[in-house]
Amino acid sequence: MNARPFDSKTPISEIGLGCWQLGGDWGAVSDAEARSILRAAYESGVTLFDTADVYGGGTSERRIGAWLREDRPEGVFVATKLGRRAPFSESLTPQAIRNFTEESLKNLGIEALDLTQLHCVPTEYLEPEGEVFRTLRELQTEGKIKRFGASVETVEQGLLCMKQPGIASLQIILNIFRQHPLEKLLPEAQKQGIAVLVRLPLASGLLSGKFTAQTTFSETDHRTYNRDGAAFHVGETFSGLPFQLGVELADALKPWVPEELTMAQWAQRWCLDQPGVTCLLTGASRPEQARENAVVSALPSLPAEQLEALKKFHDEHVAPYIRGAC
Repeated sequence: MNARPFDSKTPISEIGLGCWQLGGDWGAVSDAEARSILRAAYESGVTLFDTADVYGGGTSERRIGAWLREDRPEGVFVATKLGRRAPFSESLTPQAIRNFTEESLKNLGIEALDLTQLHCVPTEYLEPEGEVFRTLRELQTEGKIKRFGASVETVEQGLLCMKQPGIASLQIILNIFRQHPLEKLLPEAQKQGIAVLVRLPLASGLLSGKFTAQTTFSETDHRTYNRDGAAFHVGETFSGLPFQLGVELADALKPWVPEELTMAQWAQRWCLDQPGVTCLLTGASRPEQARENAVVSALPSLPAEQLEALKKFHDEHVAPYIRGAC
């Protein structure tokens, strides 16, 4: 597994594990299954594990915490998130942020969070003079968190967050079907030395190439209940594309995939090839998926002409149909 610098002192694996599914929010996952996935990822070289306090009501954090206590893996970097509890006027007060931080520390069984991130909060809470970031800096000074960042929905939000003194990272949606950050956000993050964590590199699984128009998901899976943005930002599900169109677009890309790669590996390699990207946060519902994802780190970069062709494909056939702000 190749490493990339999160900051000047901390290398992390360029493939991470997104741990939303470990909370059971995508369908039932047992403690044993979660442990097997975490172990498979770590044994494959993954060191960054991304979770949040709301994934399964803390279940994802607690399962990571139990794994840390039992296996005592070395060099692990756990990123969590806070603030995603409505109403935001109550969940983003200084005291609420402190309470959520203490809760995450307890769930994970650690003394200081490697990274805490604002969890896709409304733009008005990201203003430079806002008290949200001031509270995070206080927690950092007190030793409760080592670093802070923000998970954002749009390029505008990301650029706004980069005005904050001390911000360490941004987490963004980036994949072949959602290339908007390439123009401004990634170059600016690279210029400032801010780490970029990429979520949804497979567009909620569309870019695995395994879905058909008849594919269904469990009732608790966001790919069922949030297809049109009913629960949260529509871009978090299938990158904002209508499901059937997304399947058709993925099918159109299948001939581009080299025979020796799965489509998921090819799509993740595209993400790693974008300048400014630090780490991909790919989910896994089975240990073998975690191992397959880790292989991407060792793959050669995609040809420059293919990267250019995929940009044209996105602009002409994908971008006009994406819903929600990018």
